[in-house]
Amino acid sequence: MVLSLMRRHAKSYLIKFLIGIIAIVFIFYFGYSFRSRNVVKIAMVNGEVISAREYDKAYRDLLEGLRRQYGDMWNESLIKKLKLRQRALDSLIEKKLISHEAKRLGLSVTKQEVQKAIMEYPAFQVAGQFDIGRYRALLRENRMRPEDFEQSIAMELLQRKIRAFLWSFVPVTDEEIKDRYRFANEKVKIAFVRFDPARYRKSVKVKPDELEAYFKEHKEEFRIPEKIKVRYIVIDPDMFKDKVKVSEREIKEYYEDNIDAFKVKKQIRARHILFRLSPNATKQEEEKVRKKAEAVLKMAKEGKDFAELAKKYSEGPTKSKGGDLGYFSRGMMVKPFEEAAFALKKGQISDLVRTQFGYHIIKVEDIKKARTKTLDEVKDEIRKILTENRCKDLAYDKGLSLLDQMPYEVDLQKYAKEHGFTTHSSDFFSMDQPIPGIGGSRKLRESLFALAKDETTDLIELNGKYYIFQVAERKKSYLPTLKEVGSEVEQKFIADRAAKAAKQAAEKFLKEVRSSDHWKTLAQKEGLRIEHTDFFTRVGSIPKIGYAPQLQEMAFSLSAKHPYPEKIFQNNSGSYVIKWEGHKGIDEKAFEKEKEKYRAAILYAKQNRLFEQWLKSLKTKAKIKLITPIERG
Repeated sequence: MVLSLMRRHAKSYLIKFLIGIIAIVFIFYFGYSFRSRNVVKIAMVNGEVISAREYDKAYRDLLEGLRRQYGDMWNESLIKKLKLRQRALDSLIEKKLISHEAKRLGLSVTKQEVQKAIMEYPAFQVAGQFDIGRYRALLRENRMRPEDFEQSIAMELLQRKIRAFLWSFVPVTDEEIKDRYRFANEKVKIAFVRFDPARYRKSVKVKPDELEAYFKEHKEEFRIPEKIKVRYIVIDPDMFKDKVKVSEREIKEYYEDNIDAFKVKKQIRARHILFRLSPNATKQEEEKVRKKAEAVLKMAKEGKDFAELAKKYSEGPTKSKGGDLGYFSRGMMVKPFEEAAFALKKGQISDLVRTQFGYHIIKVEDIKKARTKTLDEVKDEIRKILTENRCKDLAYDKGLSLLDQMPYEVDLQKYAKEHGFTTHSSDFFSMDQPIPGIGGSRKLRESLFALAKDETTDLIELNGKYYIFQVAERKKSYLPTLKEVGSEVEQKFIADRAAKAAKQAAEKFLKEVRSSDHWKTLAQKEGLRIEHTDFFTRVGSIPKIGYAPQLQEMAFSLSAKHPYPEKIFQNNSGSYVIKWEGHKGIDEKAFEKEKEKYRAAILYAKQNRLFEQWLKSLKTKAKIKLITPIERG
């Protein structure tokens, strides 16, 4: 609060006088306190002290990292919300425990190892060589002293040694690798019927006593979350357009300084005819599609209208436009397509080109050579860029000026009016809702929710404009009455009962089909459409159904002998009864190629689990005593 007040009244003579007095007090009274921070004990870990100086540094490092992450959305109230002080202490305790155990195991890091690691650090290299100037500049930029950075590198190297020591006890067998590969790559396909809850909604009767009982049972689901309302000032760069004039000389200088931005790559305009083919297609499927493509290629090379052929035969999204892809440069198409297209002359037609999408026939309609746009061509574009940049600078300066003069306790509406601005107000919103009329990220909302009522933010940039927010009102989270959320409860009640009815119908169907195996007959009787998926793995989603890990496991537990599961599958879209239709084992050649990659992945996962367990075990056995309580937050 004091710092904020001083910042906002920095030009006041009274404040300058106070700063002088404070400086004298700090020098003569607190000078000793700063030196003595080295001996103030925060905690003891197995008899070793965590000093206040160590703790202060760990806390500052964590704070700086989060400040950079949040940018101008950071405010000091987030310290408590994110529990930074406790996190800083926890990290120090872990480092002490790791150091103790490393010493017990006879592991250490030499100065030469630290030096070698720093010299090999990519960020500190220029033209493949370590550069001392770059090293110092980057550390300065990140407000870090060389000795502190070297200490962090030493700790990182020590952790690597400990991990290597622990990992020497982690075996990975060929059987494990094959099991993991099989788990990720074997495939099944299924047929399914879906019982849609929408079919049963009309039959749901809403009785007041049942609705009330449902509400009491699910009351927490209807909890109203904490909400805030904000008022804010917008400093829009467009307000300053009439104050900005860009000269011809400035335009020319910008053009010369940014000449690379006005270079245009070689472009071609092409049409294509696509014959779709799955990457996993069989040889027979590929041969069939290839023959069809070759027949169309022959017609194209004989001079038949390419656009008409594309409209008739292409299976791509540009079919209706005669396969027209417009102009494109290198890097915009998949590699095989790009290489074939850029090898053609104007008017030429390619042979068949195979990509992951299938077979293509390409015709180049036009070619634009690489060139640099002239100053006259881009003059208006540059004028616009320079104007926008200047307006943004003026808006930013104005925003800082408003903040600098703003008292700590401020009536934002009155203050804005005094300075020629209008205050806007939002409706109430929760942490999970965008700010009405503005939007913004979750980080911005976290920052706002961390503020007290009537507290203001610093200057925040959002969607090209600058904002100063103030929390106008807060509403605590609470459990509503049935009257308050009646319509929402009724809709959920109906949806719940309809879903239960769909589930009961699906369970009945499954019972009948398991006993009779009359899959098609029973589906027709129920008016259900049988759908079929392509082959799918345990990873990703199921075709036509979506992401459903439980259903995937269910499908992989079935076989030709046991085609039906013991229970139905239910998600938000309904209740499903599935039937096994086929299985594809792994490709042994592909397994041999990817074997080592899977070995590395399994080893990495095992090693990380082991390290976490080891650290947890150290914490359990350790003697940790908090001596000086840290501030909460």
